[in-house]
Amino acid sequence: MTGATPLSPLIEDVFLGAAGLFMLLAVAMFYRAIKGPTTQDRVLAVNVLGTNTVVVLALLAAALGESALLDIALIYALLNFLMAVAISKFTVERGGVL
Repeated sequence: MTGATPLSPLIEDVFLGAAGLFMLLAVAMFYRAIKGPTTQDRVLAVNVLGTNTVVVLALLAAALGESALLDIALIYALLNFLMAVAISKFTVERGGVL
């Protein structure tokens, strides 16, 4: 452990189980990112995958007591936001929102 307060084994199992559930949900979003009928569906699925990754990293950080994973989750969240802004800028036509 890296300075984090130890959790009870039951709480650790709950966090690890929730992380596993989010990983299963990520498979469904990955399918939508590949097979999405429109570009907007694909962009939204990739954004959800990024957010899902941040949540899984945060749950793993809490369950394992590794605070370094929270730093990685924060950086990944910022990159996910920048990616969403960049993709939306290039997918919106002139005269639209941007």
